[in-house]
Formats: sequence, C-alpha cells, structure tokens
Amino acid sequence: MSLYRYKAVTSAGEVATGELDAANEAEIVDRLRDQGLMPMHIAPATGATAAAQRSAARERRSLFTPRHVTRDQLIGITRELATLINAGLTLDRALEMLISLALAPPVASLLQGVRDDVRGGKSLSQALDTRRDVFSRFYVNIVRAGEAGGALGLVLARLADTMERNKELRESVKSALIYPTILVAVAAVSVVVLLIYVVPQFEQTFAQAGKALPIPTAIVFGLAYFLKSWWWTLVLGIVVLAWWIRRRGARPAVRRRRDARILALPLVGDLVRKVEVARFARTLATLLGNGVTLLTGISIVRETMGNVVLAGALEGVTARLREGRGFGRPLADTGLYPRLATQLILVGEESGRLEEMLVKVADIYDREVQLAVKRFLAVLEPVLILTLAVVIGGIVFSILLGVMGMTELVG
Repeated sequence: MSLYRYKAVTSAGEVATGELDAANEAEIVDRLRDQGLMPMHIAPATGATAAAQRSAARERRSLFTPRHVTRDQLIGITRELATLINAGLTLDRALEMLISLALAPPVASLLQGVRDDVRGGKSLSQALDTRRDVFSRFYVNIVRAGEAGGALGLVLARLADTMERNKELRESVKSALIYPTILVAVAAVSVVVLLIYVVPQFEQTFAQAGKALPIPTAIVFGLAYFLKSWWWTLVLGIVVLAWWIRRRGARPAVRRRRDARILALPLVGDLVRKVEVARFARTLATLLGNGVTLLTGISIVRETMGNVVLAGALEGVTARLREGRGFGRPLADTGLYPRLATQLILVGEESGRLEEMLVKVADIYDREVQLAVKRFLAVLEPVLILTLAVVIGGIVFSILLGVMGMTELVG
C-alpha cells in the first residue's frame, strides 16, 4: 500500500484535498468516486503537506519557475478545467478556482486574463484566440467546437488526452536519445582531456630528441597546442556557426531543403516520418471527433507538423479534396506518407469511419516509432563507440610513432 495525495471536486463545486492509502492510483479514483467526489489530481505523497509544498514552491519561484506557461502546465490546466466543468461548475467559477490553485505566476496571470475576457462577454475560444503564444490554432478550434456542441467539458478532456499522447510520443524519442547524447559528450571530454593534459607531457621529451616528428604525431601536437592556447576561438566559432545555421534555417527555402534531406536519410528519415504521421493522425482524429470539418482540420494539422515537406504536401491534398477527389487517394499520391497509413485512411474514408481509422493509424505508428527508435539506436551506439575508439586509438598511435622514432635514434 502507498500513500497518495488527491485533489477532487465535491458535488457542491468545492475543492477537497487529502491523503489515502491504496495499491495504485486507479483505486484512489474509484474510492473518490464512491464518495461522490470528482478526482482532479492524484500523486504519490512524499510526506510533506500540501501547504508545505505550496510554500516551498513559492520560495523557489525566482530560481526554478519558468517565465512562461510550459506544455506540461497547459496539459494540467486543460485536464483540471475539464474536470471542474464536468463536475457542474460554471466556466467563470472553474477559472476562478484554477487561479486560486495555480502555483506558477505565469499560469495564474494567464488564467486571470482569460477569466477577465470571459467576464467581459467573450467566449472561452475567443479569449484563448487572443493568446496564440500559449494556445495553438488546434487548441482554440477544439474549444470552439466544444462550445458549439455544448460539450465543453468532454471536449477538453479529449483534448487533454490527445496532448498527453503527443507528449508521450515526444518523450519516448527524447528518452531514447539520452544514452547516445551522454556517449558523445563523454567521447568529446575524453578527447579534450587527452589533447590538453596527456599529449603535452610528451612534447618536451620529443623536442629534446632533436628529430623531426612523424606527420601524425605533429598533427596531434598541433591540435593539442591549439586547444590549450586558442580554445576560446573554438567555442566562439561553435557559437557563431550555431547562430548562422539557426538564422539561415529560418528561411523557408533552406528549411524545405533541409527537411527533404532529413526524410531521405536512412533510419533517421524513417523515424521522423513515423513520428509526424502518428501526430498528424491523432491530431486530425481529435479535430474530426469534435465537429471540425476535414478541410479545416487538415489546414490546422499542417501548422502542428514539424517537417515542412510533409506539411507542404498537404496543400495539394487540400486542393484535390476541394475538387471532390477525396482525401486518402491524394494523400497516397504524394509519395511521402507511409503506404500503410494512406491505405487505412482510404479504407476509413470509403467506409465512413475516417476518425476511427485515423486513431488506429496513430496507435500503429506510436508503436512503430518505438521500434524505429530501437533500430536507430542499435546502429548508432556501435558507430559512436567505434568512432570513439578510432579517435582515441589514433591519438595513442601517433604518440607511439614518435616514441618508436626516438627509439630508432637512440639505437
């Protein structure tokens, strides 16, 4: 049994907090519902009280609190707002309650602005639409559809689910790349330590021998001298190069060529394509499921895609869809989207179950991403290890060449 802290809404619309012992979070949810409570947030208790946690959080704000609303905070806002509205609270009361519970100043400020707009006569979607730096077009249109259908709480809950699934997809890719990143960092540090601290120990000895150094040894000594004396120019060069690449990459034509090259890369291109298809399918399914038309949905989905080549291909699909040629066939004709995905979408379109098939495509490619990441790492890790071995081995070999030269001189 573990201790869990919960936050729930009573039938009167009040927030109730407390702690319960249970085997898992699902048991806590069932017990709260049996008591007539609507769960908002459940987390393992760490021994500190909620008041103490809130006080500690306020003390750490200046150093650790983000200056803007993060993606995780936005998911939390969406989930809690859905819970409060489904519990029967009015939108104004729900926003007021979220403001009182907000620990991060940016979140409280955002919610206060939204609440003021709503009180001023704007709809929730209109209030969100004026804050596009936080709420995307996708988010705003989902909320607008929920308002039009009179099911705002249900729509917000679905929206939170979609956002969480997309977050899980991103996090799975990021987590898988942690080990290769650490490996590259360790390799770089190892090479720098060798060149700055180890190699110079042999320089004076070789200089006293009075014999010309072998070319590989001279090159390694030159690199060691450069890193030790002019390391700041290397750092400056990297910063300038990163700035130049970022600035140049902002140009549409350059970014399009870069994204096209990425899709053409072995393993990497396949991984990027599957990540984009999974996100594309889940986002479009969410839009269609909440009453957004297919044409509008495709237009919104284009804005959520990271690869401009895949996003740009949807322009032609949209044009052909307006001509009455359907969605699945034009999507397949682009040649950029996986055949399995386009065939399932075509089947869903012909059978009138497009939303269902899009969800299935998203689930399939969520799993495919996991497999693609594993295949990518299976190739990347030995390549990195081999590269590190070659670089360090080359440095050691160059030193040995110099030592062998000295041995021949003495002999």
